[in-house]
Amino acid sequence: MSTASKPTIVFCHGVWADGSCFSKVIPALQADGHEVIAVQYSLESYEEDLATVKRTLNRVGSPVLLVGHSYGGATITGAGTDDRVVGLVYIAAVAPDAGETVQDQLDKYPTDIFSHVEVADNLVWLLPSGTEFFAGDLPEHEQKLVWATHFPLHADLFNEQKLTADQVAWRSKPSWYVLATKDNTVHPELQRWVSKRMGATVTEVTSSHVPMLSQPTVVIDAIRKAVAAVQNG
Repeated sequence: MSTASKPTIVFCHGVWADGSCFSKVIPALQADGHEVIAVQYSLESYEEDLATVKRTLNRVGSPVLLVGHSYGGATITGAGTDDRVVGLVYIAAVAPDAGETVQDQLDKYPTDIFSHVEVADNLVWLLPSGTEFFAGDLPEHEQKLVWATHFPLHADLFNEQKLTADQVAWRSKPSWYVLATKDNTVHPELQRWVSKRMGATVTEVTSSHVPMLSQPTVVIDAIRKAVAAVQNG
């Protein structure tokens, strides 16, 4: 890879969110000269979400740095084996290995947030009381905005992500991890476990599940470090 190349940065969102959850970090990276895009997938099927990420890779320049938040860690894990992808950044994210589902990982270190959801029409919606568990370090008006715009997931989504060993990108691509130590959605100990397993370079931040909203400068700095590493690698 040419050291002159600036990687494209492709963001992959988690559940109860869409690509706009990265709105506080995208402008700084654009100002750095990167092409940046946030994937918008449906949260109805892992297979279709993964296909959407791969279609997005066809629309942008390479090389690509994939950045995934929460469930987005599963989508960048599956899509990151693409030859155009040079690195992976996980933000408070799951990172399944071969044969694991997201639910398998969440079950290792449960949190209370799923006591604050409602299943309707086979979709899992966040109750207003769950916003504190999801984004408790945001100002109240921002928490209300998160809830008002949240996007539900299909009830079976977390049980679908079973990859084979050759489909697990963190096994072959350099990885970075932003670990949210006050996360009440993806348990911090699960984050420690997955980041250690993948051998990621870890940045810890005292934040809720959404550090890209509550502490965007930390996330921006972590992405910049990943950029520098892949450019000089």
